[in-house]
Amino acid sequence: MAGMADHLGRPLVAVTGIGIVTSLGAGKAENWTALTSGRSGIRTISRFPIEHLNTRISGMVDFLPSSSRGATALTREMAETAALEAIGQSGHSESEFGGPLFLAAPPVELDWSSRIALQRAKAEGEGMGRLLAAARALNALDMFDTSQFGFIADRLADRFGTRGLPITLSTACASGATAIQLGVEAIRRGECDRALAIGADGSATAEALIRFSLLSALSTQNDAPEKASKPFSRDRDGFVLAEGAAALVLESLESATARGATVLAVLRGCGEHADDFHRTRTKPDGSPAIAAVRAALADAGLGEDGIDYVNAHGTSTPENDRMEHLALSTVFGERMKSIPISSNKSMIGHTLSAAGAVEAAFSVLTMRESVLPPTINHDNPDPAILLDVVPNAKRSADVRAVLSNSFGFGGQNTCLVLAREPV
Repeated sequence: MAGMADHLGRPLVAVTGIGIVTSLGAGKAENWTALTSGRSGIRTISRFPIEHLNTRISGMVDFLPSSSRGATALTREMAETAALEAIGQSGHSESEFGGPLFLAAPPVELDWSSRIALQRAKAEGEGMGRLLAAARALNALDMFDTSQFGFIADRLADRFGTRGLPITLSTACASGATAIQLGVEAIRRGECDRALAIGADGSATAEALIRFSLLSALSTQNDAPEKASKPFSRDRDGFVLAEGAAALVLESLESATARGATVLAVLRGCGEHADDFHRTRTKPDGSPAIAAVRAALADAGLGEDGIDYVNAHGTSTPENDRMEHLALSTVFGERMKSIPISSNKSMIGHTLSAAGAVEAAFSVLTMRESVLPPTINHDNPDPAILLDVVPNAKRSADVRAVLSNSFGFGGQNTCLVLAREPV
């Protein structure tokens, strides 16, 4: 159908539904209102003891019933909540979705309730033998289920009637964007006319907090939690661990148009580039991030002048913000100084596996509402980072295309180009 294919002759991919859960609330309306008003969801941690911890703040989703039941249960509930909203908006069936599911989720660990139950179980032997004997004695199917990496996706597939084997992936902080990319590619290949892409992460646990602290990655500005995340500022000192989820219903533009669906945006391009420089640090010259941005633009068929706004990865760590600035200024040159850029993480923190999906959903709303969310706490700009950061208050703007960046630990880099219209 004329106008339904991209510059390479592939089916154009539309977004027909989005759903969001963050520390700001459940639902895109509540999140968008809070985000554009500059409200922070970062608070002092109350879920577990924080005495003697260097970092005592987080952007936790404490208002859902599963928040006290462990990371797996919360990740599942957030994913389901976001998916329900997205599918409902798209107009597809909430029980017979009919397309594949791609879920970005955190690595699986036994929740503490399960560990304690195993410790208390009566079993003979030592080491792994005793552990297996204790597990057999408990005969706890729920414990087994929640220790499986694909468990959440399996349950979501049952709930929504998705097609085929659900895919669960974990590519660090790029996971949410990678899930979207897989959905886009499946539609482009003609394997399906719709796909459900979800990023969800409820793993703001004590262990995660301590591990990231040992890497010196977290902010320790505990006294004013809402001011701790300050991307691109001179006094930034680390990211704020957070939880959240977002779901996007992706659909061929031809299918969406044929059934009269509202097209919220078009997923024009995806770019990825891996980096083997270090397990956690980014490559100092920014070359993998540069390659990912350029790949996304090429995939979208856009030049450097085709982007009106950047939804930054913007973690608020000294190294990552510096690298992102280097990458963007290399690709866009002097124009980068005048392309507005925001970091949603200044208000919601870093939602890890969910971040790429959450920020893609916010990018869709940015285009539809013609409003740029602010980067709050931007009172002391880093003089070495010359960017048009939208500081502290929202800004009205006509946005036709957005670049959404996700640069993850271990060199996982994925960038998305979203457009308001097909061309």
